[in-house]
Amino acid sequence: MGVSINWLKEYVDIDWTAEELAHRLTMAGIAIEGVEEADSDVIMELDLTPNRGDCLGLINLAREVAALNGQPLRIPQVKISENRENINDYIKVEIDAPDLCPRYTARVVKNVKVKPSPEWMQNALLRSGIRPISNIVDVTNYVMLETNQPLHAFDYDLLGKEKKIVVRKAEYQESFTTLDEVERELDLDSLVITDGIRPVALAGVMGGLNTEINDNTKDVLIESANFLNTNIRRTSKKQGLRSDSSVRFEKGTDPNGVIYAVNRAAQLMQELGDAEVVKGICDIYPGKKEPLIINLRPDRVNHLLGTELSFSEIKGYLERLKFDIKDKKGYLAVEIPTYRPDISMEVDLIEEVARLYGYNNVPDTLPLGINRGGLTDYQRFRDQVKEVMAAYFYEVINYSFISPQLFDRILLPADSSLRNVVPIANPLSEEQSVMRTLLLPGLLENVSKNMARRNQNLNFFEMGAVYYPSDDRLPDEKLKLGAIVAGRVDLNWLKNQVPMDFFYLKGIVEILLQELGIKDCIFERHLLPGYHPGRTASINCQGREIGIIGEVHPLVLENFDISDKACAFELDVKTMFEIKGQKIMMEQIAKYPAVERDIAVLLSKDVKASEAIAVIKAADPELLQDVIVFDIYTGEQVPEGYKSAAFRLTFQSMERTLKEAEINNRVDAILSELQKQIQARLR
Repeated sequence: MGVSINWLKEYVDIDWTAEELAHRLTMAGIAIEGVEEADSDVIMELDLTPNRGDCLGLINLAREVAALNGQPLRIPQVKISENRENINDYIKVEIDAPDLCPRYTARVVKNVKVKPSPEWMQNALLRSGIRPISNIVDVTNYVMLETNQPLHAFDYDLLGKEKKIVVRKAEYQESFTTLDEVERELDLDSLVITDGIRPVALAGVMGGLNTEINDNTKDVLIESANFLNTNIRRTSKKQGLRSDSSVRFEKGTDPNGVIYAVNRAAQLMQELGDAEVVKGICDIYPGKKEPLIINLRPDRVNHLLGTELSFSEIKGYLERLKFDIKDKKGYLAVEIPTYRPDISMEVDLIEEVARLYGYNNVPDTLPLGINRGGLTDYQRFRDQVKEVMAAYFYEVINYSFISPQLFDRILLPADSSLRNVVPIANPLSEEQSVMRTLLLPGLLENVSKNMARRNQNLNFFEMGAVYYPSDDRLPDEKLKLGAIVAGRVDLNWLKNQVPMDFFYLKGIVEILLQELGIKDCIFERHLLPGYHPGRTASINCQGREIGIIGEVHPLVLENFDISDKACAFELDVKTMFEIKGQKIMMEQIAKYPAVERDIAVLLSKDVKASEAIAVIKAADPELLQDVIVFDIYTGEQVPEGYKSAAFRLTFQSMERTLKEAEINNRVDAILSELQKQIQARLR
């Protein structure tokens, strides 16, 4: 809701700038979302919390300003010239649902002249977001904005012959057309205003088209009532109809403010529409609401706020809100006006003291028994993983609930344990009916949708939970790290591109593990549904499997309409956390030169290069610093069933220069171990 500062100044003097006023109100709990200039005025946009619906009325908002700056509050005085007729000769009111309508009042004005309202009123409405219609309708909206009491004006001559208002619940299959020209089916819980025969308004929400104010209107019935907030909220939601009136009734209005509002409207109609006001008010108020008395203990105020406010200071803050206060022995008896339904207990009054004292003045203290907040080791580890991944990938966040049909698209066998899912009790659709057991389907859909929009060279990662059924009430939840690549990547400024294939992705995994301090990892050939059978590996570290990596199966890519090759991995975050070590941040630079030796050996095709590397490292753990495979060859000059594997060995000592004979002896020892353990022989 927009609030005109010029209009607000009619009720209280304000010396602050618009920005300072907005800041002070916000610090006092009346949030201002923004300030915007409009001609010679400034509009503040309210962002009220649900409990402060009273501030939707400018007089109540002016009360807050007056409490903050100490200026007097000016409430417009109502002066009406009534004729000698009696309201009881014009209208009778019956309330058949007093639980939904605690109070209903009505006034009648005669011989009005319907015309455009004056420019000052139109500007006030427009700056508050309401479209001007005519002087009669505009008055009801103006008074609503001023007092927070919604009003409605009926064309008196269009009411039934009985000239009676009956407030009741809607009947079975009853319907009527509201002012927006929509015919609405009413349920039995809806509250309607009737003329004794037919509905003429949907109570608290919108009036009926059948009694609309029009150019021929002469006599007007002004309604000012109070309705149960929960019923108005329920009706508004069911009808899909929210109005300025329903918003205020939903938050709660003051039943003791209806008389002032209806009199204020009659006064303005008399001034702006030359109306003749019929003497008296028809007021039906079955159960009068009395102001609440709350006892406030100053010691309790200081205990909760951590302050040292005196008895008189606490009383002074509440007096600035115009609350009636009586001094008692050791406490204050505070009378809460009925326009403040948000105050119902002692702690609410303590909040009022805190607001006016200033939240910023309340000392910062840490409650006893509460430790300072901070991240756990596991939380810091997760952040570290994301930080490393973000250097190579774009992060995505996919839904945790998926379609079971995705398992078919990734070629998951019918008996796979990954098909044992946690179903959703109330799914939004079949496409989101089960909890995911792996991240791959979501990542594939990310690639597919991007390629459909002609985005190429894609690299995504996701850290998210997967879910498995368990014997406990809640499913077994595991945090996974998944990534996928497709396309090519620029290697350097010369635009030398390399494919983002299995080995590219494997290199990133190795960098990630190195950054996390996870050592001694082995990539072993593995078969897994959804992945290429010859280009997939499990990742094992320190005897534990942490995940898999591989090229996505061509049929799976076809199922997801992906035209390029794609590679993916999926790692278990908790397992990585459990085996992580310390990352080596620095190490001594050797003073002595390294020595390299290349060897080529014949291996059986069944022997993995990783097995040969493990034998080589074990044969010389002292001086051997590094082993890499730089060539694998099969073909001519290599016997059937064998392959030639070439290894580059790097030897180095931190204490001395290595001699040729020593290196040769160590190479011979390595070759001997290769022959003994995996039947390899020098080529």
